[in-house]
Amino acid sequence: MAAENIFKGEAMEEKGERARLASLIGGMAIADLVKTTLGPKGMDKILQSTGRGHEVTVTNDGATILKSLHIDNPAAKILVDISKVQDDEVGDGTTTVAVLAGELLREAEKLLAAKIHPITIIAGFRMAAECALNALLQKVVDNKENEEKFKADLMKIARTTLSSKILSQDKEYFAKLAVDAVMRLKGSTDLEAIQIIKKPGGSLTDSFLDEGFILDKKIGVGQPKRIENAKILVANTAMDTDKVKIYGARVRVDSMSRVAEIEAAEKQKMKEKVDKIIAHGINCFVNRQLIYNFPEELFANAGVLAIEHADFDGIERLALVTGGEIASTFDNPESVKLGHCKLIEEIMIGEDKLIHFSGVEMGQACTIVLRGASHHVLDEAERSLHDALCVLSQTVNDSRVLLGGGWPEMVMAKEVDELARVTPGKKSHAIEAFSRALVAIPTIIADNAGLDSAELVAQLRAEHYKEGCTAGIDAISGSIGDMVELGISEAFKVKQAILLSATEAAEMILRVDEIITSAPRRREDRM
Repeated sequence: MAAENIFKGEAMEEKGERARLASLIGGMAIADLVKTTLGPKGMDKILQSTGRGHEVTVTNDGATILKSLHIDNPAAKILVDISKVQDDEVGDGTTTVAVLAGELLREAEKLLAAKIHPITIIAGFRMAAECALNALLQKVVDNKENEEKFKADLMKIARTTLSSKILSQDKEYFAKLAVDAVMRLKGSTDLEAIQIIKKPGGSLTDSFLDEGFILDKKIGVGQPKRIENAKILVANTAMDTDKVKIYGARVRVDSMSRVAEIEAAEKQKMKEKVDKIIAHGINCFVNRQLIYNFPEELFANAGVLAIEHADFDGIERLALVTGGEIASTFDNPESVKLGHCKLIEEIMIGEDKLIHFSGVEMGQACTIVLRGASHHVLDEAERSLHDALCVLSQTVNDSRVLLGGGWPEMVMAKEVDELARVTPGKKSHAIEAFSRALVAIPTIIADNAGLDSAELVAQLRAEHYKEGCTAGIDAISGSIGDMVELGISEAFKVKQAILLSATEAAEMILRVDEIITSAPRRREDRM
């Protein structure tokens, strides 16, 4: 008897082997898509949107690539998600996490073909992941006590992170920029205090770090261009009420002089509001909304610098770094918290004038100004720098450091292999498969650099059986190199996140044995 279809129209189900195959293939396809961007010789992708303006993004940041894709396969969506989480959590390793999950699925497919149950594979993967993490924990270096060594570690991590990005040509310069910016944060992971401004023009090495805060606005006409010991009121209020604001309101007057009276009354109202604001004893007023000519003139007469239309991100951040709060009513000045800074002045970057706030209340605030040939270069530079800043701020908190260049993967693979040898039963096949998936990462790094990966990885494995080995793949010279001498380091937190996320994602996809695709419920069905 044929099984009846219990679903309404437009719903499909795939069962057993087919469903599992669909999810595995989806996961592997995503891994293959981003794996060419891995490592210092990774290539970039161009993402072009078909929407208005046909925007083009050039990037090799795994999370950015995957975020921009519209994917139908449910397993592929899981990989996109772990990549996003990796980006939010630690900032770097977004490609590696997707590639590792894809490799785990590729290995699992072979095991499933050999009739090993998914739950057995998962149990093996779990044991292997735990073993791999312990292997790393034994090898971590922590230089938190020694400030000089710790700063050197941060520089190495920044260089390593940037070497696979667009900034790799000037990585010395940008690594120093990023480390300086993060050191100012004094251990907080709040990257809001580091503002990145992009200005086209010049070359990437013209970028600089500026302590204080830069607002991308011009100072109005006839206003003081420089203010010392500024008291700043940050507001979000309408300063354009010289019109009757009630829509559809009609005012009937019997003579022209009455119109003048109404206008005068409105002007008076505006003047009272400005007087209230000035009564706070401020000399700088920053508003989210427009400020019309009349109130601007009043502020200029009172010697108050008025900045209008500062974008929301700008005023939120300005309030944060100057220690003020955003106000919208001005009746009781004592309850309003003003922001403070030592000096406000106008500066020029390239062709543009900007307003610079220095000596701000929140001492750790700083601004990185990026210069570059075009918007695409600047966007990619910002993404690269953001990755470096994220990793560094996480490392300041969790100061454990590992070597890079495929070294951690080989260390883990060696330990996992040993575990597979002593584990009885079918689980040992899964544990062995896990070790092969880990070795795939140095293999891909070598492949992307156009090297003979089979030869290099075999050499590397032999090296790792020696005591205290620090060998990894040196993609630049195309051979096995000493990672300590080359100064290639990675943050432990990044590796830990990659290992755990990738394993969990692979487990989740392996558990699937049925995919049901159903159409959304229609309005009339809801009784």
